[in-house]
Amino acid sequence: MRAGRGSGDLGADPARARLADALRANGADLTAYFERRVTVRADAADLLGETMLHAWRRVTAMPVEAATEQRMWLFAIAANVLSNHRRGARRRAALAAHLRAHLSTRRTDDAPDQAVLVSLRAAIDRLPSRQREVVRLVHWDGFTLAQAAHVLGINPSTARSRYSEARAALKATLGDAEDDAARPPTTGRAAAEGRTSVQR
Repeated sequence: MRAGRGSGDLGADPARARLADALRANGADLTAYFERRVTVRADAADLLGETMLHAWRRVTAMPVEAATEQRMWLFAIAANVLSNHRRGARRRAALAAHLRAHLSTRRTDDAPDQAVLVSLRAAIDRLPSRQREVVRLVHWDGFTLAQAAHVLGINPSTARSRYSEARAALKATLGDAEDDAARPPTTGRAAAEGRTSVQR
């Protein structure tokens, strides 16, 4: 009975029924279309699924009668999906290249001493978990205390209190000068705001 209802629903919507038939007729060719054009063959299945999703969303625009026109319509959607996939891949590749270039040109004298950094990480790891994560979010991930509080789902005043307790514990372990010098480097506007908020 369940299968019967499904068939009836599809039959009651001629556009959806036509699309289902067109996808059955062209599914293998669409898969081959993607497989011949992507670097990672497994991406073809994802792109086919995306093409089908777009087709269902635009089902009322599919040609009504000629199978050839329906095939061209499906392949036009596939071409757009592939184009978007390639643009995304280019953006990811460009970002990766930019990050590699940035990391390769960073001044080594800006980085903290490795031994001090190891000591600091060990000291942070020994903090209570509620303090430890506030410190990591501020100094390693570049969040302000208010932003870190939002990430952790706590009040800003609670974050400030935990951070102050963590600073005191780190100073007791590492000393004032070493604590200041050994903070893990942060970058970007959010990191700068984080440092500003800490100094208040």
